[in-house]
Amino acid sequence: MQPYIDFVMELDRLKAVTRKVKPTGLDRYENSAEHSWQIALLAAALAPLADAPVDIDRVIRMLLVHDIGEIDTGDTIVFAEGGWEERKAAEQAAVTRIFGHLPDGGGDGFLELWREFEAAETPEARFANAVDRAMPALLNLANEGQSWRENGISYARVVARIGPPIEAGCPALWAYMVPRLVEARDRGWFGA
Repeated sequence: MQPYIDFVMELDRLKAVTRKVKPTGLDRYENSAEHSWQIALLAAALAPLADAPVDIDRVIRMLLVHDIGEIDTGDTIVFAEGGWEERKAAEQAAVTRIFGHLPDGGGDGFLELWREFEAAETPEARFANAVDRAMPALLNLANEGQSWRENGISYARVVARIGPPIEAGCPALWAYMVPRLVEARDRGWFGA
């Protein structure tokens, strides 16, 4: 039993990884565990609108493991430019270590889900990536561009970074977001 308890206690550290966006109506920043929980539920709700039929249980498991590496690496704002290869290599080392807590190869399935998410080649991974990319923008739309303004993130950078993966995995979600992002730009909710 101890390796399983060690594993879940290691996962508890994800609650201490602070992100750059605030939950709606709160003055504090969200943590990565909250983010994973929220997007798992968003994916479950949006599953009928995925670009292709998806195994929603696989999508949810993917979303629950996709940020585990941040326990070691910390969070990087989704709108960051450059350095992604180094960050992803560090995250892979982290998830390999963390999933290695489970005995008898018990973490292999989690590692495979993490890799599938990163590759974004299956319908499930494309849909999971769409939901993951959308949530920070949805929170920013609800918070008048809070993290965009605080971090100097431009409208063009947001659209370039989140548009293609959201449109690829959930076109209906992207169609919903486009006019709202334009309205946010017109209201001055983006950084310089």
